[in-house]
Amino acid sequence: MPIFQLSSDISFPPVELTSEIGILAIGGDLSPERLLLGYQNGIFPWYSEGEPILWWSPDPRFVLFPDELRISRSMRKVLRKNLFSLTFDRDFRRVMFECSQPRKNQPGTWITPEMLNAYCVLHEMGFAHSIEVWQDDELAGGLYGVSLGRCFFAESMFTRIDNASKAALIILTEKLRDKGFMLIDCQVYTRHVETFGARDILRSQFREILSRALQYKTYRGNWGEMALFG
Repeated sequence: MPIFQLSSDISFPPVELTSEIGILAIGGDLSPERLLLGYQNGIFPWYSEGEPILWWSPDPRFVLFPDELRISRSMRKVLRKNLFSLTFDRDFRRVMFECSQPRKNQPGTWITPEMLNAYCVLHEMGFAHSIEVWQDDELAGGLYGVSLGRCFFAESMFTRIDNASKAALIILTEKLRDKGFMLIDCQVYTRHVETFGARDILRSQFREILSRALQYKTYRGNWGEMALFG
């Protein structure tokens, strides 16, 4: 199936036209209007530096239902020790920059400077959020993503100290569950996130749940200043 070439119009083809590997379209831009339209339809950008923008809508979709969160015995012990403190939206750009740094055995990054700047605009608009994990006033780990309605689209995480990013995901999921969020979109399978209870579902099921989640008001703004998760 040919991959759809985007034009300057802010639109996407039907996700049923997605290729077998999950790519729906190529090109376009990372304007906030296009990004938000993409997320509303379960479409996200993912590409390497030097490549054109690739837009994805994989089937199956890898998701974490907040009510299905699994916390290992070892992580429960870590959390009980109160080794970390957590903030929301204190330093979005820094969290995203840390997430962009190449991992071991990973020569490049998909979080390009263009991507970083585009999501910082979404953050300034109140749609993108960061979760920072601190230890002794040092940034130990964190994650960032986009929030629309009662759905959180998790993009990436990083850790400098053992268990910091795990703590970020666990605490965020618990807070989102308490606020009635229906879904955390993890996009594609990873063994690491599977250990927390994430699983594959059909894209059609994902889109049906997403449609219901988008009927709710978006908690738009700086989550730290709004004290949503006190």
